[in-house]
Amino acid sequence: MRFQDSPELAAWRAQVRDFVDEHWRAGAPAEDGEESPFEAPQDEDRVKRWLDRLAENGWIAPAWPKKYGGADMSVLEQFVLSQELHEAGAPTSRQMLNLVGPTIMLHGTEEQKAEHLPPMLRGEVAWCQGFSEPGSGSDLASLQTRAVRDGDEYVVNGQKIWTSGAHRADWMFMLVRTDPDAPKHRGISYLLVDMKSPGITVRPLINMANGHVFNEVFFEDVRVPVRNRVGEEHRGWYVGTTLDFERSNIARAITARKNVERMAKYVRGRAAAGRPVAAAYRLEVADRAVETAVCELLSFVVISVQARGGVPNMEASMCKMYGSELSQRIALTKMHLTGMTGQLRAFGEPERVLGRSAALEYMQVVPATIAAGTSEIQRNIIATRGLGLPRG
Repeated sequence: MRFQDSPELAAWRAQVRDFVDEHWRAGAPAEDGEESPFEAPQDEDRVKRWLDRLAENGWIAPAWPKKYGGADMSVLEQFVLSQELHEAGAPTSRQMLNLVGPTIMLHGTEEQKAEHLPPMLRGEVAWCQGFSEPGSGSDLASLQTRAVRDGDEYVVNGQKIWTSGAHRADWMFMLVRTDPDAPKHRGISYLLVDMKSPGITVRPLINMANGHVFNEVFFEDVRVPVRNRVGEEHRGWYVGTTLDFERSNIARAITARKNVERMAKYVRGRAAAGRPVAAAYRLEVADRAVETAVCELLSFVVISVQARGGVPNMEASMCKMYGSELSQRIALTKMHLTGMTGQLRAFGEPERVLGRSAALEYMQVVPATIAAGTSEIQRNIIATRGLGLPRG
């Protein structure tokens, strides 16, 4: 693993930094105001202008071929780009583009690529993921939502749950069972579904922080054209390989490090004001700092595998599991640092330094070890595929 940039990567990093300084940081709000820029909602027009600039350069989907709006970047170039954008706190992509986009790119027809990829890059459509079901989460291959072939259409009946952004989505990419008699991994197909289709009902799921991100989605005799199937019929399980892409990123590690840096700033400020934080909690911050360094190293392991042409399966699971559990430990440490005031959602002195309400963050990270694959599943992958241990 190389930690130093080659001369070519160093020049590329400098180019990205100049671009970020000119087009993102130049319009950033000041951090010393009454409201933290980490807590304040970002200006939608500013974000749109920025994402449009990225798209013009092919940097929204940098790995895609140029003819589809990408930049034909190498794995390491993408990594450097992602690092610099996240260091600047800049938006990096359109919603779900990095999940459904690579699947359509690898397995879709030319017609599907032409229909769906350009609008994704331009941000003209929103997507959601239809994988989990009430009885099929970690054991996703046991899903029961049925799609029965009827001429040139499938008739879909069933339910999906924990569907992020379904209430705003134009399209869903989903896994459905098309052969109930086949072994469970082999009777599944991958469909692209227009969310305006008759028979689709979306109901909100409000989380414990009173936020609306998740939904449950019901399908009642929903007709989906066969041309919207990605890949072969009954082999959608092998098409829907988006989760390794989802777990292979540097963003979580950079976010964790920034969080710890802000906690250290808060501790120093309390000490300077004559109200020092308890020694035990200062040691917690030190532990979190060490752990964020480990998290970044795991991200380097993932990118090293990709740079060698491999697929970071076990390594991606390590990165995802460690990072999601670290986000929960960081939130708990924030609660310890802020004491009783940390239980408030109001925006006050701690939030101006820490960047957000400790109470809200603590509640929001509860599902971190469930979403995108539970920690238990990640440990199974590490044990069987990484260490070669027998299945229990």
